[in-house]
Amino acid sequence: RPRTHRKREGSKSTNNMATVGTLGSKIPDFTLDSTAGKKSLYEVFGDNWGILFSHPADFTPICTTELGMAEEYMEDFKKRNVSIAGLSCNDAKSHEKWLEDIAAYTKQKRGKEFKPAYPIFADTERKVAHSLGMINLDHVNAKGIPLPARKVFIVDPKKIIKLTLCYPAATGRNFDEILRVLDSLQLTSYKKLATPANWKVGDDCVLLPNVQGKEAETYKPQLVELPSGKEYLRIVKCPEQWPKKAIE
Repeated sequence: RPRTHRKREGSKSTNNMATVGTLGSKIPDFTLDSTAGKKSLYEVFGDNWGILFSHPADFTPICTTELGMAEEYMEDFKKRNVSIAGLSCNDAKSHEKWLEDIAAYTKQKRGKEFKPAYPIFADTERKVAHSLGMINLDHVNAKGIPLPARKVFIVDPKKIIKLTLCYPAATGRNFDEILRVLDSLQLTSYKKLATPANWKVGDDCVLLPNVQGKEAETYKPQLVELPSGKEYLRIVKCPEQWPKKAIE
């Protein structure tokens, strides 16, 4: 009798097993109403790098500070060819009213209005929040429904997820850190360099392990001698600049 092969559970390929929102996977597109009208995520990001960040709810204190700060940093994002979008589970009308509070707060705190011009998506059914693992089970509204956490997704121009960050509701995001990791990600993408602990622009970098032979020689790396004798830690000076196409 011909032998039949039964597929074992869990025998799927690594690619098929990838969870939505995993590093290296493509962020799924979606279309929702927003403060800029009905938009798709891919439409907002275009051919740029992109950041999607979620918020627990409208008219909440920490979110108000963050959305204004994101607008204040907009020129820094544009210099890095980055488009941004926010997401909250209230409707677009609520978002629009909230923008007025954000503008007033930044005027009082920063001396200038920073009213978000980037779109804030209205994920009223929480479909996107659930699909991308944005939900914080430890933070619920008055009806006992879990609210989104402060999730950050950074994607490259091909919409591949390069970095995720997740903060609880009571902890505001550090936008200087977001710029730092953007610089690191783009340095890796454009120059094949990695960044060590506590790295910031101008500090020494590390040559990626897969850069070998004549290509590696062009970087003039400084090999760190280690007890193992393995030649894997190669220090390279940080480039003065790397390609950063500015958004028009």
